[in-house]
Amino acid sequence: MAAKILIVEDEAAIQELIAYNLQQAGYESVCAENAEKAMVLINDALPDLILLDWMLPGMSGVEFAKMLRRNERSRLIPIIMLTARTQEADKVAGLEIGADDYITKPFSPRELIARINAVLRRLIPEASDEVVEMDGLRLDPVNHRVTAGNKEIELGPTEYRLLHFMMTHTERVYSRSQLLDRVWGDHVFVEERTVDVHIRRLRKALELAGKDEWIQTVRGAGYRFSAIALPPTKASDVEI
Repeated sequence: MAAKILIVEDEAAIQELIAYNLQQAGYESVCAENAEKAMVLINDALPDLILLDWMLPGMSGVEFAKMLRRNERSRLIPIIMLTARTQEADKVAGLEIGADDYITKPFSPRELIARINAVLRRLIPEASDEVVEMDGLRLDPVNHRVTAGNKEIELGPTEYRLLHFMMTHTERVYSRSQLLDRVWGDHVFVEERTVDVHIRRLRKALELAGKDEWIQTVRGAGYRFSAIALPPTKASDVEI
């Protein structure tokens, strides 16, 4: 699934150029010319990354970034600042308010896409189109295929997204609510037990390749994806 990028830029020509190049690179984009309209879009659905112009009409990009970082729901969204300011002090100021990268105008579309790719790989690896491989299990986001050895593993769309997220976030325990937010989306309201249903389906699909035990239940906490086997005294298939 293509990463969605919010462009907050008041110059229409720059906004259009960025949106075009994002589309060519396989990204989805939405646009806003000021912080107020950007906040409406963020409240509707969280983007995967924000391209934020420093000099916006009304609230500046710096003040808007500070507001996003103070908000529990939006504080983890990656932000790349776009600005004509070239002084080192300005760059430091942009990074200190929580920006993840900083690019000065004028910039080439190629450089911008490279910066976006780098930030997404680092902070949201499941939004990248890079192949993920782990001990014989291979997930190719471009072809939307999962294979183990020479066997193709058939997955439904939700199980595919769940596996992609878990393979790019190995060894860490995620609760049901965290998985709902990261895989289903923070504006999708479904029962937490829905996660258990899709975990069971994913385990069943991976069972044919002998990888079902990689999805481990951590009782009272959530689920973890790991190729390291649990001790025999702990069952990995007991529901939380």
